[in-house]
Amino acid sequence: MMSISPVHSQFFAERQWKSACGPNGGNCVEVNLGVPGVVGVRDSKSSSPELLIFMSAGWTAFADALRRGRYDVD
Repeated sequence: MMSISPVHSQFFAERQWKSACGPNGGNCVEVNLGVPGVVGVRDSKSSSPELLIFMSAGWTAFADALRRGRYDVD
C-alpha cells in the first residue's frame, strides 16, 4: 500500500525535478527521486509548494503497474 501525504517541496532540490507528460502533452506531473527512500510528485502547472510524497517501494510498484497497462483507459 502507498503512503500519501501532502508536504512542502522545500525538502526536494529544485534541480532534481523531472517532468512527465501524457501523449497530448497537457497533463503533466513532475517527479523527484533526490531524497533516499521517498519520491516527490507535484503538478507541473500548480504554483502551490505542496506535493505528494510516496515511499520508494510503493512508487516503484505503481510505475511497474503503469508499464504493464494496469491503469490504461480506453
